[in-house]
Parts: sequence; structure tokens; C-alpha cells
Amino acid sequence: MASDVGIGLVGTGFMGRAHANAWGGVNRFFSLRWASRMQTVAGRDPADAKRFAAKWGFEESTGDWLSMLDDESIGLIDITTPNHMHADMAIASLESGRHVTCEKPMAGTLEDARRMRDAARKAKRKGIHAWVWFNYRRCPAVAFAHQLVRRGRLGRIFHVRAQYLQDWGGPETPLLWRFVGKEAGSGAHGDLNAHIVDMARFITGDELTEVTGAIEETFIKERVLPAEAGGAISGKGGRRRKKTGRSTVDDCLTFMGRMKGGAVATFEATRLATGNQNANKIEINGEKGSIRFDFERMNVLEWWDNTLDPGLRGWNRIMCTDAEAHPYVANYWPAAHLIGYEHCFTSMCSDILRVLAGRKSVVPLPDFEDAYATQRVLHAATLSARERRPVRLSEVK
Repeated sequence: MASDVGIGLVGTGFMGRAHANAWGGVNRFFSLRWASRMQTVAGRDPADAKRFAAKWGFEESTGDWLSMLDDESIGLIDITTPNHMHADMAIASLESGRHVTCEKPMAGTLEDARRMRDAARKAKRKGIHAWVWFNYRRCPAVAFAHQLVRRGRLGRIFHVRAQYLQDWGGPETPLLWRFVGKEAGSGAHGDLNAHIVDMARFITGDELTEVTGAIEETFIKERVLPAEAGGAISGKGGRRRKKTGRSTVDDCLTFMGRMKGGAVATFEATRLATGNQNANKIEINGEKGSIRFDFERMNVLEWWDNTLDPGLRGWNRIMCTDAEAHPYVANYWPAAHLIGYEHCFTSMCSDILRVLAGRKSVVPLPDFEDAYATQRVLHAATLSARERRPVRLSEVK
């Protein structure tokens, strides 16, 4: 039995940094049967990949990610590239016998996601795993919400109300790959709705059966072309060209749906919600209680207990930092010594290593089968917006 897993990371951008930090830190925070080993990082620019390797602790670097498929010291390939590259990289990695982790959305198109799911099904028969980085599942508050629902504390669920609101996508933001349909697949929809659809499915344990209506809008149709890299997500601060190009993705997409258990759900994703920097929010209303979560206050879960006497009912603020009660936090800091965005990735690495060593994850990991279910919902919402009609999930195979 192996004692470690060699990590091959593809991509040196914003997500590459987040993943590198997590793989490097998981051995320090968690006591696991298997450890991660920072083997190789691949980037488009060999010199940049070399600098990245030195900074983040990788043993080797390369400008050709395919070379990692011939390296027997690499057991898992972690893909953090733009969306249109996910399918070919993931399928080749699975066929080479490597475990795969892939950034969200699973792919830019449903067709690519289906190819990935099918490849993962074949690989699974050989004991090879494939997961998607829906990292918000590992926020202790979100994982605890999932556990509360499983314990029946909300009872019958009536409403799911989810929003992912950001404001960095205004007219001053250049035409990055995130605004190019051939590379991103979609805009705020795939980038942000993917997270809240997964979160709703994860917490409730329920599935959407129909998208009853949707609105898609591109507010900024022309953007300045960037001449050099700027900010990690927005590209702001980098030098610009005088020429502009057409944005071919949505700036926002809002949709409504029905769930198998009878609940109704709403989802809203936008990059133009001025004043909201990273407001990933969900509220779930049930017969026995309700929960509310906002990532901008990520250590807190709000809870309404409807089983109390009427005079005692009210929204309670649960600080999800109790080592004895809340998932993952025992591995970090004492109560109320807050954790942050980066710890969600580290906690996901710990669960990946648990499963690879033959143990159960603390809460379920989103494998390619699971992520494909979210991709089907995203596709149904796009169809609903563009064809202006309800779309049943049974239509989306």
C-alpha cells in the first residue's frame, strides 16, 4: 500500500494557487494514512511553471502537461485550467490510470461533461476515482447544514433560495477567457450557479426535476482586450489594448425550479451585483426549521427552530467552530479562531486522501457522476432561458 500520492497540478493561475496551497497544507493539518506529495506542476509557460514550483513546493515543473502521463511518480492529476480544456485532460488522465480532480464547472458544455462522466464510469471499475472541486461543501457551516438535514431537523422542505452575487464584471473589466464562450462555455451561470446548484443538492439531498423558467442577460457586450495579466479573477490593473472584443457569455442568469421532494427553488448568479463581492448565499425553509448561510460570513450558520414555543422562536447565530460538533474544524484552530476560504480546499484534499486510503470522507465528495447531475441542471436552465419555456430534467440526458 502506498504511503503517499504524487500530485500533478495543471495550471498556475488563481485556482492553481488555491489548490497548491491546499495540497501543501493538508499534511500539516490532518493526520491521514496517506499523504500528498507535491510532485509536478504544469503551465503553458515553462519559466512561469518553474517559478511556481519553487514558490509552492513542487519537486518538478513542465510546460507540457502530457509529460505527466508518463511519470509513474504521479498518482493524481489536478486540473485547474479554463473550462474548455477539462474534458480532454480529464479523459486522458483517467485513461492513463491516474485519479483526477477537476475544477468546476465540470466542463463548458453538457457534451464534454457527458464524455467525462462516461470515462469516469470506466475508470471506476478499475478503482480509479474522479472528483470535481465544489469546495464550498467543505465550509464547516455548509457541511453542518447537510448533517442537520440528514438528521431530520428541517423536516419537510418547502423552499430553497440561493444566490451567488459578485460585482467584479463591470464595463471596466477586460475580455478575459471567462467572457469567451468557446473557452468558458458560459459566464456567471457556469462559474457561480454551478456552486449554488451543487450546494442545494448537497444540503437537501434532493434533486431538481424541472426548470420552470429562466432569464439570461449579457449587459456588457463589448470589452477591452487585455495586453497583460491583471488581477486574479477580474484582470483589473493590467495594461489594456485600444481594441475591444465581443463578450459571448452571460453576465447573469436567474432561474426557478421544482425539486423531487416537492420544494420549489430559485437560483440567481451575477457578476454585476454592485456591492456584493462574494455573496454565496443559500436559505432553506422547512416544516421544522430553516437555515441560512452567506459565504461572506463563512463561519456562521443561521438557524430557526420552529419546534420551540412561539415566544422563543428566532434566528440563532451558530458559530461553526466547535471541534466536537462541526466538521473539519478540529484540525485547525480553537473555537472562534476563524478559518477562511483556503481551508475549504485543504479539507477537500483531506477527504480525497481518506477515500484513496480506503476510508470514508467526512461528507460526500462530488464525483463526476454527481457533478454531471449539476451540469444537467445548468444546461436545462440555459435551454429554458433561450427557448423561454419550462424544461424537465428528463429532457436533458
